[in-house]
Amino acid sequence: MTLLVFLWLVAGLLGVGVCAVAMARARAATGAVYAATLAITAAALALAGAYLVTGGEAVERAVLPLGIPWLGAHFRVDTLSAFFLVVVNLGGAAASLYGLGYGRHEHAPARVLPFYAAFLAGMSLVVLADDAFTFLLAWEFMSLASWALVMAHHREEENARAGFVYLVLASFGALSLLLAFGLLAGSGGAYAFDQIRAHAPGPLLASLAFALVILGAGSKAGLVPLHAWLPLAHPAAPSHVSALMSGVMTKVAVYAFVRIVFDLLGPPPWWWSVVVLALGGVTSALGVLYALMQHDLKRLLAYHTVENIGIIFIGLGLALAFRSNAMGWAAALALTAALFHVLNHSLFKSLLFFGSGAVLTATGERDMEHLGGLIHRMPLTAFAFLVGSAAISALPPLNGFVSEWLTFQSILVSPQLPQWSLKFLVPAVGALLALSAALAAACFVKAFGVTFLGRPRTPKAERAREVDRFALSAMFGLGALCLIAGVLPGAVIDALAPVVHGLVGDRMPAQLGVPWLSIIPIAASRSSYNGLLVFLFIVISATFAVAAIHRFASRALRRAPAWDCGFPDPSPATQYTAASFAQPIRRVFGTLVFRARERVTMPPPGTTAPARFEVELRDLVWDWLYAPVAVAVGFAADRLNRLQFLTIRRYLSLVFGVLVLLLTVLALWQ
Repeated sequence: MTLLVFLWLVAGLLGVGVCAVAMARARAATGAVYAATLAITAAALALAGAYLVTGGEAVERAVLPLGIPWLGAHFRVDTLSAFFLVVVNLGGAAASLYGLGYGRHEHAPARVLPFYAAFLAGMSLVVLADDAFTFLLAWEFMSLASWALVMAHHREEENARAGFVYLVLASFGALSLLLAFGLLAGSGGAYAFDQIRAHAPGPLLASLAFALVILGAGSKAGLVPLHAWLPLAHPAAPSHVSALMSGVMTKVAVYAFVRIVFDLLGPPPWWWSVVVLALGGVTSALGVLYALMQHDLKRLLAYHTVENIGIIFIGLGLALAFRSNAMGWAAALALTAALFHVLNHSLFKSLLFFGSGAVLTATGERDMEHLGGLIHRMPLTAFAFLVGSAAISALPPLNGFVSEWLTFQSILVSPQLPQWSLKFLVPAVGALLALSAALAAACFVKAFGVTFLGRPRTPKAERAREVDRFALSAMFGLGALCLIAGVLPGAVIDALAPVVHGLVGDRMPAQLGVPWLSIIPIAASRSSYNGLLVFLFIVISATFAVAAIHRFASRALRRAPAWDCGFPDPSPATQYTAASFAQPIRRVFGTLVFRARERVTMPPPGTTAPARFEVELRDLVWDWLYAPVAVAVGFAADRLNRLQFLTIRRYLSLVFGVLVLLLTVLALWQ
């Protein structure tokens, strides 16, 4: 019954998309579409949450007469799919609420509204699919709908480039998953997931499928070096769509990895964890370093998605390592940390993209160097953005701290692993995780400080006003969830227990029965954390500090020009900038990671020419991987272009030769 309701809700989203095509140019279309998607996603969220909280003991299946005639479309809901349906529909409900206000400022609603509802439906279908054909069909539907949203403002040159890169990498990822499912299905064409589980592939085929899944799911999730589309597509899309792509769609890619690797491929060999851990550690460190160099607020947030995907894959890699060594309790801890961070990232990253959208709506600017002083003009948005910044920086008592703390607890038990390569690799990955956590805090000090503090740098920032109540409601709702998940993490851990048990055969100890609502990952003698007490301590100490300041400090209000070494300076151009904030880190890591170059041009004495300071950064992943591929494709296309001008005889000869070659290969294969 639960599965059928989910399918009807997905059909409702598709119906909303069809209706949006017909009424997209009507004035009431924006409110009607976002209100309908809000109602549907809220209903799906409640249904998935109820299924997950009750334990989800009954796995439900359904087969619809769609797709391949002899196969049909298989759908299934279990605890894993229910958890990711919570993530998808929570993000969808928040984005729809935000869109009720933000959508009024959309210049081309006819290019957004139909694909928005289709995008939500596609993500839910991926999570519900129970055979390879349905999964890939839903995956491509999700990718094409999101590509259409990225291209909503296609007349801007950067957006067109973003859409092209996204489409190429999405096609590459889909092809990789298609080949992986082909290996898993075997010669018998066992495309249903139950059939794949019953006939686990051999070690060689499983390893090949694992590598293809890394490429397919990793390209959509944003693993380095497959992350190139994220910093291009996220700024191009409307802000609430960026929140969905970053906070939700990348988690659907994580779902694909977990479903295939932990569920369909059978028991993993230990060396798989080495690959996942190495990719996760490099992704988390490079993601935050790239983010620190950015001036564009949405591009900065996109690179932080790369960092947090790295953190999630560190947890998944640890879970694979522990599972392959029959350490069920440790695998449960690592997998819980990874899934908890999946939820946490969807919350605070959606909140931050909503905040950046509010800033863009109020000022028309994404460049932090053109902002400043917005805390006085947009105080509510500033507070919500501050909460999201603290959460993504893993500061207690917010939710980001809990999942990263659980990941570190998993790292601390890694010395019990028998493989020496893991004994050396896991501490190194832990060091990268610690580095990325520290740099993330520095990055969001920059993002919040340069954007909201100081004085307005441009007239647009000076004229900014607070955004609408729908956007504020969405931001404050997500901010409240960030606090609740951080203060009461035991409830989330216990809700994840059925998911984790179904994947690794073990679970973390029950947390809600622990006194004072503490969480104990392993044993009370080793580690524990109490978010509620930390929150109360912060509230009480802050209250006493404010009371003392107001009681003993002067109540007089004094305003004066900004002080600069004894000279009043009325110009906001002399404030600390995003570039100057990142300069020390750029000089430490820039030569190695970005091949950074700084050039200073000083005019001769007596001239009126301005001095210039220029910084050049290179994306080495793009230069070393994508640029050579693009050159090779262009070279091959130029050489193969002559095939368009063959005569009919040469075309027939070419087709005949290819046919003979394929038949020869088939004969030799058999």
